Formats: sequence, C-alpha cells, structure tokens
Amino acid sequence: MDTLQAPMDSPFGAASTAREVIKGIDLSGRVAIVTGGHSGIGLETTRALAEAGATVIVAARDPGKARAAVGGWSNVEIGMLDLIDPASIDAFAERFLQKHRKLHLLINNAGFIGYALERDARGYESQFATNHLGHFQLTGRLWPAFASGARVVTVSSMGHQAGQVDFDDIHFERRPYDAYAAYGQSKSANALFALWLDRLGRPAGIRSFSLHPGGMITSGFSKDMSEADKKASGFLDAEGKPVIDPANNMKTLEQGAATSIWCATSGLLDGKGGVYCENCNIARAVPEDSQEQLGVRPWAMAPELAERLWQVSEKLAGVSYSGRGRSTASE
Repeated sequence: MDTLQAPMDSPFGAASTAREVIKGIDLSGRVAIVTGGHSGIGLETTRALAEAGATVIVAARDPGKARAAVGGWSNVEIGMLDLIDPASIDAFAERFLQKHRKLHLLINNAGFIGYALERDARGYESQFATNHLGHFQLTGRLWPAFASGARVVTVSSMGHQAGQVDFDDIHFERRPYDAYAAYGQSKSANALFALWLDRLGRPAGIRSFSLHPGGMITSGFSKDMSEADKKASGFLDAEGKPVIDPANNMKTLEQGAATSIWCATSGLLDGKGGVYCENCNIARAVPEDSQEQLGVRPWAMAPELAERLWQVSEKLAGVSYSGRGRSTASE
C-alpha cells in the first residue's frame, strides 16, 4: 500500500536544523553517498551524516573543490562524478561496486537551474539530463549494492510547480525554451522518480523519498540569478539583504538540509516511502490550481505519470532496473 501523501505528527518543522533532526541517531557502520555533498545544503547534509558516524562519499564534479571543502573531515571520502556525463556515472558506480560495500543511504542532492538552453552530448536538455536522468542512471547502477533498509532521498523543489513533465517535448526541441519550465519539469521528474523507485524497491526493503529543502540565498544555487529575480523570489529584501524566514520558506543552509536528513534517518518514516516531503514532514497534496507556496501538485505524485516517466527514462539513460527488485547486497 502506498504511503499517504499527508502530514504526520513530526517533532520538527521549518526552522529545524540538520543537527537537531539527527541528534541521538547513531549511523556507525552505515555508508552514504551524497551527490554535490561539498557545497550548499549538500555540505550540511554531509556534515550531519558524518558527525552521526556514517561513512560519507561526496560525489563531486570537481574533486578539487570538494577536497577544499571537506578534505580531512572524519568519515568523509571524495569521488569524481559528473551527472551530465553517462561515462562518469558508470565509472563512479563501478568503483563503488568493486569495493563490495553495502549502501545504506543515497542522497541525490546535486542540481542546477540553467538560464540558457544547453544540451548534453546526447542532445538532451541539460537540466532534465542532470537533475533527473543523471540521478536515475546513478541509482540504477548502484542498485545491486543497496542493503535492505536502505533509503534513497532525492532533492526535488517547490519549483516543480513551474512545470510538469512534457512527454511530447521533454528536450525543448519544438517549444520555446523557458528556464523555469525546464527546471520545474526536472523537479517534477525528481518527485515522480522517487514515487516509482519506492514501488520497485519496497519488496527488498529499500524506500525512496523526495523533498523540497526551502529557499536559500547562500546555497550557491541562486548565484546566476539577477538581483531583481532574487528580490522577486524573496531571497533578498528591498535593500538587497538576504532574508532568513523559515516560516515563509527562506532558510539557512543547515535548515535547508534538515528535511534531507529527516527523510534519510527519521524513524517516523520506517515502513513508508514514495512521498514528497517539506519542512521535516510529509507535504500536503494540493490541487493543480493551488496558489499556496508549498505542497505538492498532482503532476508530481501521479503513479501513472511516474510509470510513464520511468519507461522513458530507461530508454533515454540506457539503464534498466529490470531484475533488480531485490538488492544483491546482504546485511
């Protein structure tokens, strides 16, 4: 039975931090991979998991930058991974599999917004290719290593409101390019991926979640935005100063990482999965025409769309999860 897409009684909320959420949880002996785990909320996610005792592998496109950020941290390793390059994804996964490690947590954290139309070497629109297909391929290649009880956490966004998956023109080959529609499409894909992955992984005890972390001007994610767009999005006040107001979705980095950590470790989610979360809780399902800032829209939680996206993604990424319903890693 699918988990109800509705809030539960959580002791944490919008202002909670990653350290508060993980306090008292011992992850010794657990192995985690965090894509983009050396900057923004990824860095705070890495910090929280490592301080709780997990061995954290930071998957980074630029290992030099990763070493500058987390080099020397206890329990932290660094691996080269470029999510827009299929060969890089395969190489990263193969290096992990060759060590015969069990994987307990995969945090699909890395992502970006592209303000100009760019394509990867296959001709795929870059936001969809990186934010969704890269993580789809990575998770599939690592699938044999997942231990029973593992969780896959994929960072989506309230930005999914800006665009559902356009199955007739995913790569903007006919429609005019719109950066926010493309970003919204990739974030809707993240949520649908988490939903269907949970159905596939459930028999093996592997559960999957997606989430909105919150808005953070200091994350580096908004570095390419104009000041006018930052003000319009609420990142900056009228005087150009960063806004920190978690009740209204403007968070610090550690607050932004809290929901990723909650999805990865909370006992409240034992036996649950496939849901979209926000503010350290399962988000409310809201109507398509909702004017609310938060909540998850129907096109990001529909099983029929999730299944359709899965079939398309297997073809585009050249990855099949067929026959991988059970992890080959033992406890």
